[in-house]
Amino acid sequence: MYRNSTPLLLLAVLSLAPGARATGLADGDIADLTLEQLNEIVVTSVSRQEERLSKAAASLFVISATDIRRSGVRSLPEALRLAPNLQVARIDARNYAISARGFNGAFANKLLVLIDGRSVYSPFFSAVFWDAQSVVMEDIERIEVISGPGATIWGVNAVNGVINIITRSAKDSQGTLLSVAASSGEGDASLRFGGRLPHNGYYRAYAQAMASEDTETETGLNTYTGMQRRQAGFRADWGLEQGSFAVSGDAYQANLGQLGTRDIRLSGANLVARYMRQLGEDSALRLQFVLDHTERNQPNAYVDRLDTVELEGQHDVRFGLHKLSWGGGYRHSRDDNTPGPNFGFWPYERNMHWGNLFAQDEAALSPNLRATAGVKVEHNTYTGSEVLPTLRLAWSPDARQTVWGALSRTVRAPARADRDFVQPPTPVMIGGVPRFAVGASPEFESEVAKVLELGYRAQPGQNWSYSATAWYADYDKLRTLEPNATAEPYRGIFEFRNLAEGRTRGIELWARWQPMLRWRLNAGLVVQDIDTRLKPGSKDASSIGILINDPHSYWQLRSSHEIGERIQFDWTLRYNGSMPKPHVPSYHELDTNLVWKASQHIDVALAGQNLLHARHGEWGGYPGRNVFERRAVLKLTMRY
Repeated sequence: MYRNSTPLLLLAVLSLAPGARATGLADGDIADLTLEQLNEIVVTSVSRQEERLSKAAASLFVISATDIRRSGVRSLPEALRLAPNLQVARIDARNYAISARGFNGAFANKLLVLIDGRSVYSPFFSAVFWDAQSVVMEDIERIEVISGPGATIWGVNAVNGVINIITRSAKDSQGTLLSVAASSGEGDASLRFGGRLPHNGYYRAYAQAMASEDTETETGLNTYTGMQRRQAGFRADWGLEQGSFAVSGDAYQANLGQLGTRDIRLSGANLVARYMRQLGEDSALRLQFVLDHTERNQPNAYVDRLDTVELEGQHDVRFGLHKLSWGGGYRHSRDDNTPGPNFGFWPYERNMHWGNLFAQDEAALSPNLRATAGVKVEHNTYTGSEVLPTLRLAWSPDARQTVWGALSRTVRAPARADRDFVQPPTPVMIGGVPRFAVGASPEFESEVAKVLELGYRAQPGQNWSYSATAWYADYDKLRTLEPNATAEPYRGIFEFRNLAEGRTRGIELWARWQPMLRWRLNAGLVVQDIDTRLKPGSKDASSIGILINDPHSYWQLRSSHEIGERIQFDWTLRYNGSMPKPHVPSYHELDTNLVWKASQHIDVALAGQNLLHARHGEWGGYPGRNVFERRAVLKLTMRY
């Protein structure tokens, strides 16, 4: 009992220490942005146009570069824990379950994730492979986290939320950066340098490496889920007379541990080019081109190679009281899958496409009232055209308050894992007919969600602000595994169908309070109720589609304090409620980060993780559940 109380006592003493003027601290600390300035941060994820956070008609939380640096997080999933509207659960040494508003899982399929406008949502497995995603943490400008649908702007799969990870321009990341962090069982290092290019251009290039040892189960068995990962990349930006041009690329390779066989081999590369031009005082054009290649060689399972090319454009124009955005895009992916001994995908090769057209109009109905109406029509390989409308209203009675509401329809479109999954990987003869046990599912349709939201955002005083959002979502056509009565060749005895439905409702709250000049608190709470059920006639054999394991509530409290001219201390206390299927006990945990600015160019940080318990689990059932130990992390950062 006393051992677990010590970290809480330490953080209380440090947080109440007198705050001195931190003149030696790096740019972007508490003194540089007041709460009023934080509320006026320009965001782009709601409409892909610039707008102030305080006026955005969405449940939007921004993780700033300062939040990331001061918290000491070293990976994207760890950074996403800073968003109060996300549930982040660590599964093992490299895998995470991340979602908003429920339906979380190792392959959470209702959350769209982008890095600098490039979607990392896999059309192969209908999820995000978090072990394949990394950026230099010091190069992140901000992460915009929307909980709720983003369908008209972002299209299918943006059902429960959108995460938009935005990195700094090359102009804002000049010079040399070296970052090295180590702890028991984990370590990572990043080297980045930047310089100037002709014609008003700037560049940066980087290389990074990380390693994580295997974790253990609650009974002490090795899970063999450690990893070694290497990545390198670049970004170049040019400022044009009436616009800008940026090009960036990354290449990575990783060895992922796996129980009972050789390592999983992961590799990939991407290239993104983006052109933005101001066509006139009230008109702008944005074009983006993406090439992406991923390869995952998972022994005893499959070898998958996915190549994607994407082109999209958006035109924004203002006329009178209207702000119109319209555009479209086309994405093509070729997936080549070599099956393993237990399951596969049929056909082995698949060409997939997504084409879309959208339009959204924001109209000023009065000086204080705005209405936004939009629709996207997106065509995909499996289900044809999907219509994704939205309607939003925002009322700002004064400069410090915004009340907003939204109605949206969105869908999760099928991936290969829904339509093409087969088990065993080759058909067997049953009654003279080639059949699969679980067969390709040509009748599987898109899952549909209709969502109602009501939100309020306010800054009653200079020292505090808050946001509240209530939502109700109705889900239809959720995935189930049903017996198949037909005896057609190459069909399964079981197939995926859409014979479940559900609903979610809840409230999201977060607030900022600055009680002292050099002390700021952030708090967040989500309370949710999630219910799914089978439709009449369903004989679901697995509950794979309707199984949910989400907590009824989760919350966090973060403190940022400047103790002296060269010392910062941050801590995060987080709570996750118990989860039922399988049972995961509720837990509290504490993370801390103490930063000493040794000189103008050198920072030394000592972080503590999971300080309240010697070890705890966050996902999965006993006894196979992974546990994560209390640890200390030492980090050195040099900037020149």
